[in-house]
Amino acid sequence: MSEQKPRFAYLKQVLIGAASGLALVLLLVVGVSFGGSPTATPTGSQSPSTTPSQTPSITPTSARSCSVADLATDARLATFSGVVLKADTDEVLFDRNAAVPAATASVFKIVTATAALQALGPNYVVDTKVYADPANPGTIILVGGGDPTLSSTPAGQQSVYQNAPKLSDLAVKVSQWATANSIKVNRIVLDSTLFAGGTAASKWEQSWERSEQTQGYMSEVTALQVDGDRANPSRQTSPRTTTPVMNAGRKFKAALGATATGATLVEGRLPVGSTEVAKVTSQTIDKWIKHMLLVSDNTEAEFLARLIAIKQGYDGSFASVGIAIKKALAATNLDMSNLVIKDGSGLSANNAVSPLFVAQLLGIVNDGFNDFEIIAQALPVSGESGSLADRFKGDNADAVGKVRAKTGWIKTGYTLAGIIDAKDGTKLLFAVYALGNVKDDAKVAIDNLVTGFYRCGDTLSNE
Repeated sequence: MSEQKPRFAYLKQVLIGAASGLALVLLLVVGVSFGGSPTATPTGSQSPSTTPSQTPSITPTSARSCSVADLATDARLATFSGVVLKADTDEVLFDRNAAVPAATASVFKIVTATAALQALGPNYVVDTKVYADPANPGTIILVGGGDPTLSSTPAGQQSVYQNAPKLSDLAVKVSQWATANSIKVNRIVLDSTLFAGGTAASKWEQSWERSEQTQGYMSEVTALQVDGDRANPSRQTSPRTTTPVMNAGRKFKAALGATATGATLVEGRLPVGSTEVAKVTSQTIDKWIKHMLLVSDNTEAEFLARLIAIKQGYDGSFASVGIAIKKALAATNLDMSNLVIKDGSGLSANNAVSPLFVAQLLGIVNDGFNDFEIIAQALPVSGESGSLADRFKGDNADAVGKVRAKTGWIKTGYTLAGIIDAKDGTKLLFAVYALGNVKDDAKVAIDNLVTGFYRCGDTLSNE
């Protein structure tokens, strides 16, 4: 990981202000020296901030007269909050309750991605291993390392996780070991204990809708599973089950073929003294992050959150996730005192992160702090890729290719946050939340507003 100095919020504003003040003093001195008096110039009306002092005041300027007020009051946005920052100065151009923590939906995946890059690094990998129990010949133990991308697809076929490790490759290695040692596998122990717990509550956050599982958006969180426990490994949205560990075991046994005919499957723990006989390794974490952000993969996000926790000495439970993510992001110097973190995916309506925090974090991403440029490159692009491929159409088509942002949806809200290459060349950071009694058409209202940000650029008004 490259080392760069942490970004200090609003330092650039302070430096710009200081430089402007010095320039003014010099002008006054020069004016007095030549016997003249400084000429008064009209000042623009100040746009009031709609949020308390936690949000920096908006820079008054007569040039900022491009209003999006009508777009921001669209009824489809329900309870609306949002913020726009000018990337190179950290100036707040637009503010609607920006400092108030609220549910982020999948926009939270940006937070998880940055924490993963800090705690794990982009080249971190996960191993799925098989061990033999010397005390019980014929018993092997399949140990989950927290890799939901491990695939049951046959050789030559791809799951939604492109180029993921194959269960069949693991089975081939085990069969070769068994043949070389004249072993007939009669018992397969499935160890999914890397993540703390073992109860239903440890596998599924209590505030999540179970429909996320049955409709195919989220798997239970178990350290051993294949294809994110999808019924159809090649489809991003595919129904999941309540038995991901045993499903993985059955598919592993099938892959072993004659080596494990008649073998029993049990869930358990790796015995002390066991010896490793085979393993397969995941792709590097940067690949997970790119896929997670592009298509909003909840399962990858939750597994990353637990790996972050374990790496930092926590137990990988839901309770440890928030603590671990905050610890991982301490180097950003952002204020995390008001953050409420219940998961890594943003599925929980009980998560609470302000639009201002998200925009500030995007500023650090935009600056390329450490390896955060990976996130900027992975964000969906308006009208072109990922979860934004079908958005910003019609009247908003001029913003196609100009907005890189993470989408978010839960039953009580739609969100969007990212980076805008504005029409006038200004780079903007934004986060907008439409929460409450919302429908699918909230996405259109959000796209309209963000297109307004794009068109206004540096002339965006807070009125």
